[in-house]
Amino acid sequence: MGVQAHRATKSAKPAEVERRWLVVDAEDKVLGRLATRVATILRGKHRATFTPHVDTGDFVIVVNAEKVRLTGRKREAKTYYRHTGYTGHVRSITAGKLLDGPYADRVIRNAVRGMLPKNSLGRQMLSKLKVYAGPKHPHEAQKPEVLNLG
Repeated sequence: MGVQAHRATKSAKPAEVERRWLVVDAEDKVLGRLATRVATILRGKHRATFTPHVDTGDFVIVVNAEKVRLTGRKREAKTYYRHTGYTGHVRSITAGKLLDGPYADRVIRNAVRGMLPKNSLGRQMLSKLKVYAGPKHPHEAQKPEVLNLG
C-alpha cells in the first residue's frame, strides 16, 4: 500500500470568482423549467468551483419575460400576493394579469427567488438577475453570451 497524497477541498473565495453574462430568451419557455436553470446559474452550481457559502454564480439577463409559457390553467389560477404595509391590505393578482400588465418581469423574478436561499446570500444572488419584459436590454457593454436552454 502506497501513501496517498493529502488533497484538501478547494473553497472558492469571493474575490477570485470570474463572472460571465448570459442572455436567456424566455419566449415559449415553460416558467418553472426556465426558473430552475436560471437559479442554478445564479447560484453557481454549474461550476466545478461551486462553494455553498460563496456567491459563485454568473449574471443572467432574461428577455421576453412577457412571452413565458405557463402550463395547464396556471395563467388564470396562479395567484401572487403582496402586502402594502397597511393592516388588512393584502393585494392579489393572477399570473395572466401580471404578464399582460406593465410588470411582466415579476413572474420570472418571483419564480427564481423561490428557488434561491432565503438569506443575505440569496438576496445577493438575486441581484445578478436582470429581467426585461421585451426583447431589448441595456447590458450590451458586458458582451453577454446567449444561453440556449434547448
